[in-house]
Amino acid sequence: MLDKFKAHIKENLPQLLHSKLLIACSGGLDSVLLAHLSKALHLDFALVHCNYKLRGEESEGDEQFVTTLAKSLAVPLYIKRFDTKIIQENASGSLQMIARDLRYTFFEELCTEHQFQFILTGHHANDSLETFLINFARGTGLEGLLGVPTINLNIIRPLLPFTRKELLSFANAHALSWREDSSNKSDKYKRNTIRNNIVPILEGLHPNFDTNFRQTLSHLNGSAKLLEDYALLLRNNLFIQRKGHIQIEIAELQKLMPLKDYLYLLFKPYQFTQWKDLEALLYAQSGKFITSKTHMLVKDRTTLILTEKERKAPSDHYSIPTHISLLTYPIALVFESVDQIGKKSDSIAYLDKDLLKYPLVLRKWQKGDYFYPFGMKGSKKLSKFFKDEKMDVLEKEQQWLLCSGEDIVWVVGKRIDDRYKVKDTTTEILKVILN
Repeated sequence: MLDKFKAHIKENLPQLLHSKLLIACSGGLDSVLLAHLSKALHLDFALVHCNYKLRGEESEGDEQFVTTLAKSLAVPLYIKRFDTKIIQENASGSLQMIARDLRYTFFEELCTEHQFQFILTGHHANDSLETFLINFARGTGLEGLLGVPTINLNIIRPLLPFTRKELLSFANAHALSWREDSSNKSDKYKRNTIRNNIVPILEGLHPNFDTNFRQTLSHLNGSAKLLEDYALLLRNNLFIQRKGHIQIEIAELQKLMPLKDYLYLLFKPYQFTQWKDLEALLYAQSGKFITSKTHMLVKDRTTLILTEKERKAPSDHYSIPTHISLLTYPIALVFESVDQIGKKSDSIAYLDKDLLKYPLVLRKWQKGDYFYPFGMKGSKKLSKFFKDEKMDVLEKEQQWLLCSGEDIVWVVGKRIDDRYKVKDTTTEILKVILN
């Protein structure tokens, strides 16, 4: 097995050969064997052990065992003790999930403090089988049937190609010792039920079950990679990059069948999970939207607009006193008193300062807003102005207005109000520049 492990690292995980590594070690067979194999390959690593104080003397025994192991391998050891049951009383989630969050938070702290580049765990092929069966029983798509990933960000699982039987055989052949977690014998947890009762039955169905399952996982992962590549090709064709957002033609999406599966494939990276709502959005009224943890998807007439969620401003109204010359938030505006009108552009407004009431206000538009567009005699609702300007839903939401009292004096970057334009009688001109 050592030769196979060496070949696996050299071929598939060569980054481990020249990196500083942190190995999570519970004291069980898999993590202990990973430590010994890593030592045999002369990898640069330290051990880390978490004592959750959940099994009394057994937990203390695990900690002492790992301490002795680290000394025998002549590698650094980091230990953290948690009052896990007390922490659970003040947190939500199962004991297992809380323990997982605690250890990975600790691991990341160590990586930052001591410059470890990767965290290694002892997950093996049987862990992938158990994960496959758990997700299969719950009901899942292809993604849930891929087993445990070898690499997940800075977490690497070098033992995934090997079964527990192979690990056990190697450990016995080399007279290695390890700790047995008594809780693994209990069927209290779903994973233990699968490990202790279902897997033995499956292994009895075919003499090469382990090998066959690993081949199946390999085929499934290959299919998933093909789908990823196809999804990237589709996004390149359908997702049009605009300034600050992505625009997608709804008619093009509706041509894809089966539609629900294509929507999942295309929008999965943006963390959308409400697939019925996403499909319904294609047929909804303009202005409807759905959100994920990271993104917003808005229906705008014949398109969908995909954008990252922005940090909400603490206020929709910003007061601008008379003495201010520079505003940097929420947008950058420069205020200057000038003698005459100079260069003209949509990003520059020249206003009759004598007519302005201070403090000015910068705000977002509201339903019912209107102004007198420069060059026109009458008023116009902003909603109609936006439509004439062919502004999409997102652009309208991001539009700022510079106001004097109740009057809109500048639809920023678009048009000033005709009532506040510079006239022959104007004695002082305020120049406002959008940077």
